Order: sequence, then C-alpha cells, then structure tokens
Amino acid sequence: MKHLILAVVKILLAIFMVYGGIQHFVKPDFYIPFVPSFLPYAMVIVYISGLVEIVLGVALLLNKKYAKFGALGVLLLMILFLPIHIWDVFSENPAIGSHNAALIRLPVQFVLIALAGKVYGVLSTKKI
Repeated sequence: MKHLILAVVKILLAIFMVYGGIQHFVKPDFYIPFVPSFLPYAMVIVYISGLVEIVLGVALLLNKKYAKFGALGVLLLMILFLPIHIWDVFSENPAIGSHNAALIRLPVQFVLIALAGKVYGVLSTKKI
C-alpha cells in the first residue's frame, strides 16, 4: 500500500511540475513579478526555470535513478523558491496577485517541499 501511495504522490508531483513548467512558456508575464528585481534577464530566468520544472517532472516519471534525482531537484528548487513566496506574503503588492493568494501559496510550498523530500528519501533508501 505504501508503494502505491508513493507512486501516486510521485506521479502527482510530476504532473504538477510539468504543468507548472509549461505555464512558464504559455504565460511568462505571470511569472516575471516573482523574479527578484536585482536579477537581470527576468524573462530568460522565467523560461529557464520553466524548462527545469519540466525536466524534473519528467525525471520523476522515469526509472528509479532518474526519479531520485528528479525528486532531489524538485526539493532543491522548491527550497530555492521558498524565500520568494515568503517575501510575497509580506509584500505590499504580492506577485501572485493578492495577499490571500500569497497566504495560500506559502503553505503549498511547504507541502511540495515535504512531498519531494519524502519521495527522495524513499527512493534513496528502499527498493521500489
């Protein structure tokens, strides 16, 4: 049963990542406000982060070796994005659009970190 739950979580995480990555290309202007103003080439960063999300999501669907690296990549990426979402909660004009949306998005980020960490941990220590 645990293997089934892990497989479902891994697939859902992969779908979330691939969908999110595709959205970086479909609606890049939505993601521009999330790029810190001190970083140059915001649009390039949006496209690269979208590509990274797609690659990591696809990796989760491949064999154990790639899925493990995909989960680790998702974990690190979500940790990297965490300060942006924390900043958004306290921003006068949240990049996500509203304070309510920012307040909802922050716990979602922690859930994604936990799920990616769990998938990585299981893939790193057990045979599935």
